[in-house]
Amino acid sequence: MSDAPTGVIAGAPRVTGKAGALRYSRILLKISGEALLGDRQYGVDPAVTSFIAKQIGDVQAAGVVVGGGNIFRGMAAAARGMDRATGDYMGMLATVMNGLALQDALEKAGVQTRVMSAIAMNEVAEPYIRRRAVRHLEKGRVVIFAAGTGNPYFTTDTAAALRAVEIGAEVMLKATKVDGVYDADPLTHPDAIRHEHLTFSDVLQDRLQVLDATAVSLCMENGLPIVVFDLHRAGNISRVALGEHVGTRIDGGTAE
Repeated sequence: MSDAPTGVIAGAPRVTGKAGALRYSRILLKISGEALLGDRQYGVDPAVTSFIAKQIGDVQAAGVVVGGGNIFRGMAAAARGMDRATGDYMGMLATVMNGLALQDALEKAGVQTRVMSAIAMNEVAEPYIRRRAVRHLEKGRVVIFAAGTGNPYFTTDTAAALRAVEIGAEVMLKATKVDGVYDADPLTHPDAIRHEHLTFSDVLQDRLQVLDATAVSLCMENGLPIVVFDLHRAGNISRVALGEHVGTRIDGGTAE
């Protein structure tokens, strides 16, 4: 599904969050559309977006990419007979809606925010221009990248990796419902073992379903580490930004 991403990048100087000096001054945070559901079956839960906005506000150096699965799934629509490209474009529009919802929550939390879309819609979002995005970040604004890459057949994971590389992010954070990558689904296998560290090759060779292969390959080619962590535990984003070990780290090193 091509969902529109949301991205936040810090400016050139090292950023200091409320918790102190950050290890990573440029971060991109990937959040699924389902993360915005809360206890609902459809749409956006304002309490959840407020919670996420507070976590970002505590750091103000995080990049966010938001999916649109809470509203529309392009691949699911294609499986029901819709043209795949049409379904993907509809998914991208869903991510713009999520981006606007997150922008509203961030600004209510006192964080200056801009939404930039890969699909032109000037009345609600700025067109994505890399230099303009970096300039917003240099001014301390959160930038939400919407509409994915603007092309069908690419997921929001891939869009997040692409935007992270474009703006020189130092780490990509993948927010999930669990506290890392396991050797089996921990929701159905209580004895599943969590990995503290994996290499890009581990993820690709073992076909671990944490990110799609295109996104992992792009991060591997550009030496961009990935941290998979539990979004629902307050303070986790700050802990990762400060350099604490949280969740599962994926990089080009030797797995432990």
